[in-house]
Amino acid sequence: MRPGRVGLAAGVGLIAAGVTAAAVRRRSGATRAARAVARIDRASRSAELARIGTKASANYASFAARSRFADDERRAELRSEFELRTAEQVAETLGHMKGAVMKLGQMASYLDQGLPEPVREALAQLQTSAPPMSAELAEQMVAEQLGAAPDELFAEWDPTPMAAASIGQVHRAVTHDGREVAVKVQYPGVEEAIRADLDNSDLLFGAIGMLFPGLDPKPVVGELRARLLEELDYRTEASNQTLFAGHYRGHPTIHVPAVLPELSSERVLTTELAKGASWSELLEWSQEERDLAAETIYRFAFGGIYRFGAFNGDPHPGNYLFRPGGHVSFLDYGLCKIFTPDEVALFEGLITSLVIHDDADEFLRQTAEIGFVSGIERFGRDALIEYFRHFYEFVMADEVRTITPEYASESIRRFFDLTGPHADIIRSANLPASMVIIQRINLGLFALLGELHATANWRRIAEEIWPFTDGPPSTPMGEAVAEWERVRSA
Repeated sequence: MRPGRVGLAAGVGLIAAGVTAAAVRRRSGATRAARAVARIDRASRSAELARIGTKASANYASFAARSRFADDERRAELRSEFELRTAEQVAETLGHMKGAVMKLGQMASYLDQGLPEPVREALAQLQTSAPPMSAELAEQMVAEQLGAAPDELFAEWDPTPMAAASIGQVHRAVTHDGREVAVKVQYPGVEEAIRADLDNSDLLFGAIGMLFPGLDPKPVVGELRARLLEELDYRTEASNQTLFAGHYRGHPTIHVPAVLPELSSERVLTTELAKGASWSELLEWSQEERDLAAETIYRFAFGGIYRFGAFNGDPHPGNYLFRPGGHVSFLDYGLCKIFTPDEVALFEGLITSLVIHDDADEFLRQTAEIGFVSGIERFGRDALIEYFRHFYEFVMADEVRTITPEYASESIRRFFDLTGPHADIIRSANLPASMVIIQRINLGLFALLGELHATANWRRIAEEIWPFTDGPPSTPMGEAVAEWERVRSA
């Protein structure tokens, strides 16, 4: 583990310690299905999180005692053993807890490509699966939400879930007119779990103030709270997914499953069934196929922002399904951000000044106006430009570049590493609410592209996407996209 990086076991232990007071409130009027679930009360949810911290502390005490007189090689072995044991315990606990806390565990499982491989593998189970609810309970939820049992609503219903994640699980079904569909059913009680976690936002997000003393946490916490609560209402997700599906209908490589509104509700979402290879399978494909998949992911993320002002804020490996030739199905639209034209103009202004015109002074003026860093005069022009330029590095030059795991890890360190050379800037950083969700690009998307070792001339692809450059097609995929756009606008 490189100096300056916090180990995953310690990092997730801090998450557990920071949310120990999170709880689930009982409420009257719970649905029949919700009553069937054993409620986790405030004390037990807090105790469950506290146990993570206790186990981590015990693991660390054992590691410290056993490594005191060990040589360097044996000490490294003991540290790996400590991290793996703690990560496995955290993964098991968070997988059963559901809600906002589990989502933090999911993020930890793929954010930093430099984490020890055994640790990442221990948490990888949170990316696509978690302990499911019973078949009977899922059927009750569908019946309560849609007014009839699954075997009446569908010609076929698989009681075994295809996937189970942080707030719901997915079942395969076939409609009476023969369409294969995916039916996402929300866990009973998960709304109470997430609301309770967020009601303790002083603890849940308290680390933000510790990491960034210059940050005003209220708009950040408010934005995160709003987006997470939106995920609880599948009608909002259905609306988001319909927006993306409409925009990308007929796209040569991007596929967004259609929503079936007549079989959807606040807690049940039915969509076209998407098929394809998983992230782990993609990693076994050729570099050429990985590069094509990465190009599609890149076009999806940035094209949404700059072409129709919408961003899917959950760049999660479990939300992608792959087919050869760069074809990607994008799933899960619970965490989305719709940007105003003024907000998109902020992004465009920063890119224009630093990337297009290489005007460092104008870029710093804009960052000061936006409020990224307070008291920037004390850091010096060169230090600030060096700090910010990293996030644009892969599009600064007209050349083929590989996005590496090291680049992704450095991006994360430039947000959180208070032991490194950028500590003073990090402590003074501020983040406008409108830019909170888009930072998932730096904290998640590039981690995935780094794992793919994605290689392309990203500058030319970006210039195709940016409306203020509107460059010509630079790849075969770009030519297919241009033809799709021409036919769509005809």
